[in-house]
Amino acid sequence: ITRLAVQWGAIEAAPSIKMLPGERHREHVVKVDEEARYLGVAAEPLGSVAAVLIDTGMRPDECYRLRWESVTWTNGRNGTILVTQGKTSAARRVLPLSIRARNILHDRWEASGGPVEGWVWAAPTVSGHFEKSTLKKQHKKALKLSRVRPFVIYSLRHTFLTRLGESGCDAWTLARIAGHSSVAMSARYVHPSEDAVLTALDRLSRHNFGHSGMG
Repeated sequence: ITRLAVQWGAIEAAPSIKMLPGERHREHVVKVDEEARYLGVAAEPLGSVAAVLIDTGMRPDECYRLRWESVTWTNGRNGTILVTQGKTSAARRVLPLSIRARNILHDRWEASGGPVEGWVWAAPTVSGHFEKSTLKKQHKKALKLSRVRPFVIYSLRHTFLTRLGESGCDAWTLARIAGHSSVAMSARYVHPSEDAVLTALDRLSRHNFGHSGMG
């Protein structure tokens, strides 16, 4: 979007985007076939966590800190999760669950006795939940067994956002889903096609004509 604005002379140069530490250098996109191979060999609980990250776009830390109080089975089509903590106020958001993510969380909820509160990913750590190092060994083994291109777990969030952008999602909606503090951060995932640009300009032209009093 910003690149097109420069080309059209709307702005002199693309703005410099300051990224949060958690957003930096994790731009590897996992291909669909790689996802299948990776999840096919990933041990639990890595397999469940990875699938939830791919389907929700949460930051790993947000996923690890997820509590049962923040999971609702009746909202939306498949339920929702409330992200309550993050680096900025924009990080607090409600995310709809995919069927796969719902099934994973619901199975875990039932296996835990249907709790009404507590950590979803409880673990014998100081915090009481999964930490960055919790899945390190399982992830390393899954990469080796699946023989996919190496990536860090955070890349699963980037993969989700990239796929979302490719599906035609606009930058503002993507920013809300991602919990980005700036739309500029989300714009890098959105690459409008030439047809999309022409359609937008055509709509603007019709809008302007309708308000010109000439019709």
